[in-house]
Amino acid sequence: MVKVAIIFLFFVMLCNGSSVYKVGDSAGWAVIGNMDYNKWASSKSFQPGDTFLFQYNPSYHNVLQVSRSDFHTCDATSPIATYATGNDSIVIRSPGHYYYICGFMGHCQAGQKVDIRVPRNIGLDGSPISSPILPGNASSIPEASADGPMAPGPSLSNGHFVVLHHTLVCFGFGLLLIFV
Repeated sequence: MVKVAIIFLFFVMLCNGSSVYKVGDSAGWAVIGNMDYNKWASSKSFQPGDTFLFQYNPSYHNVLQVSRSDFHTCDATSPIATYATGNDSIVIRSPGHYYYICGFMGHCQAGQKVDIRVPRNIGLDGSPISSPILPGNASSIPEASADGPMAPGPSLSNGHFVVLHHTLVCFGFGLLLIFV
């Protein structure tokens, strides 16, 4: 029974699905190298629980979480949060848009900024999935974000719906291991 419990715990941990992403991959968080951070972010499938690791030289860079408007104008004067250790781990706890810039003069304008979108629902393959079909003529449900509501989602009045959150599915398979 102990062996089954250990296998179960390992299986659940394996299926948790949370990931650690080094922002910029091998380039890290820097202004040199023409890194396109938004292209980097758009190539990933983020989910709540993921951790973003910003690694940089704190003498030359920092990380500021900012609003959407401050992100687009590279305004570093009123950040939501400031990180300056050079090895900052930020855990995303909920869906939404998260905007980060370097607050050093000229760095954001040179491209040292990233818009990270964490969708509300994630499919088993890591891609966003549709929201549930609602009874009646419900048309859409806006997503919450770190900077206010996002644009309304697609129509929910047609189409099919399947939500299988991978953690719960893995948990179910783990329970199956115990009882089989």
